[in-house]
Amino acid sequence: MKERFETFTVLINKISRNIRKIKNQEMAEYNLRSAHVSCLYHLYSIEGLTATDLCERCAEDKATISRALDYLETNGFLTSRPKNAKRYKSPLILTQKGEEVGKKIADKIDGVLDEIGDGLTESERNEFYRSLFIISESLEAVASKYYK
Repeated sequence: MKERFETFTVLINKISRNIRKIKNQEMAEYNLRSAHVSCLYHLYSIEGLTATDLCERCAEDKATISRALDYLETNGFLTSRPKNAKRYKSPLILTQKGEEVGKKIADKIDGVLDEIGDGLTESERNEFYRSLFIISESLEAVASKYYK
């Protein structure tokens, strides 16, 4: 049982760390961090997302997304609401700069996914994601039950 726990947690941590490392290294020229990359990717992929939508899609809390959006807006990657509207309910719009970087991010993600998927069949990949989903949902249920 102990070995199973160690294997699971070490592998999940390594995957997460490597994803952050790739995001940070690829976007260093734009001074973007991991949360910025996730926001730009989703805004590039799906038009009209709000800050609330990004919280859900990025699985980040409101404060993290708010800081990321402030940074992206201040640095010319996106525009947000009219001055009288609430940010969390208003669609976010990428600027030309944001579109260019969003495309670069989407292209890089496609390339990385192609590269890491070479060792799996489509069926194995589907089963892997199904298993990850079940584990994620189960952990969320345990966390909310015991650690409110």
